[in-house]
Amino acid sequence: MTIPTKHPAPQWPVSIGPPVWGCEHWGGKVYPEGTPKKDFLSWYARTFNIVEGNSTFYGLPGPATFEKWAEQTGDGFEFCLKFPRAISHDAMLERCDADLDLFMDRLEILARHDRLGPTFLQLGPTFGPERFESLRRFLRNLSEDFPWAVEVRHPGWFDDDAADDVASSRSTDNEQRLDELLRQLQIDRVLFDSKSLFHADPDDEIEVTSQSRKPNPARRETVTATRPMLRMVGRNRVEQTQPFIESWTPVIADWIRRGLRPIIFTHAPNDAIAPDFARRWMTTLQQELPDQNLQIPTPPAIADQPMLF
Repeated sequence: MTIPTKHPAPQWPVSIGPPVWGCEHWGGKVYPEGTPKKDFLSWYARTFNIVEGNSTFYGLPGPATFEKWAEQTGDGFEFCLKFPRAISHDAMLERCDADLDLFMDRLEILARHDRLGPTFLQLGPTFGPERFESLRRFLRNLSEDFPWAVEVRHPGWFDDDAADDVASSRSTDNEQRLDELLRQLQIDRVLFDSKSLFHADPDDEIEVTSQSRKPNPARRETVTATRPMLRMVGRNRVEQTQPFIESWTPVIADWIRRGLRPIIFTHAPNDAIAPDFARRWMTTLQQELPDQNLQIPTPPAIADQPMLF
């Protein structure tokens, strides 16, 4: 059986990948058919150049696991890990020094191996603008040596939504304050776009569940640092995502021309579809950037064939 050795990640002007690196339905898309689970990450890191690590939100693996992740990936590959929920949701950024120190120790392992992408702080739907000072204190205390990103979900952070609520006394400058803080600290803002998911009634039970769980915030194209991060949720029929990809590709292409290095994470209600979503993204973006080679590699058909990368 062919065992992948370390191989540089694809060198694109954009970082793109699904939200996980392991899915048994990705044979022939990300890894050869028959690849054992222990080799999923190695093959993934030859196909994409970044991964969104949601697992750290639920629990923090030990140092040996982080060392193994670094060892299984090649130069140019990045992990974008989510802050543990113990920090972001349970403690609401207050009195969480012990958990933060533990998380920072793990990030240091990836940084030492040059595998650390922007670590993102996802604030829950109950973390509103009234907690701005807590957010500011927390972000100011983060190490300037690591890249960071922040995602907000409470509607009060979106000024248009607040302005449209005529019955509300909420200030409509909350979003401006947030963006100014992120720019001052050179922290990227995470842009969450689920318009594709919600544009029509669900086609299957997986999409029913996804629509019941995912937020549908106002679209933003805000840049606060150098790595704007788009987390986009699509559909299980990937062709339905095309108009929404096309609405974003001029934006992404403009960021690249301006010298930014954007990040795109392709979510699908069914994880099996996420690589197809990413390929459709790159094919469309190629039309905006014809001088770039944005082709996503394809693995050998089966695991005992010679590697074709």
